Amino acid sequence: MVKLARIAMIALSLMLGSMVAAPAFSSSYLQCVPFARAESGVQLFGNARDWWAQADGRYARGQSPREGAVMAFAPTRAMPIGHVAVVSRIVSDREVLLSHSNWSPINGRRGQIERNVRALDVSAAGDWSSVRVWYAPMGDLGLRANPISGFIYPDAVPGTGSLAFAPDADGTLARIVASVGN
Repeated sequence: MVKLARIAMIALSLMLGSMVAAPAFSSSYLQCVPFARAESGVQLFGNARDWWAQADGRYARGQSPREGAVMAFAPTRAMPIGHVAVVSRIVSDREVLLSHSNWSPINGRRGQIERNVRALDVSAAGDWSSVRVWYAPMGDLGLRANPISGFIYPDAVPGTGSLAFAPDADGTLARIVASVGN
């Protein structure tokens, strides 16, 4: 019994320790997933690479950007867990502004929030299947073209029981962002 209790305590300590080591809304590091979830209201969980599949049947999806939609980056060798960003503004049929976290290192630190940064559709067909995104250390669009799975729209799919969510309706995200200092 004592041995079982000791094992349970060790397991609990490891679990709690891993949650404290790098919290999603730490003052020093913010992952893209919790940021996109809070910013868009799209209630999906897990790695960014899984959001596109998870959204199927729960949220409307498509290949055209809309303000408030989540741009789902496909996983690549350079980005194996994918990336998600929120469209903050449509500039033209081939350019949007994004808000996201953990893309560019800022002041030498990853996990920072970037708001209203450029993303350019560089696909040959103009179908938003490949984009280049602003990369702060270069002061320009990054060199790499990133494959996009598509856009997840925050409107729930009718009949699924998923509720539409008003992003940051109570100001929680704004308070978190202000506390991070970005």
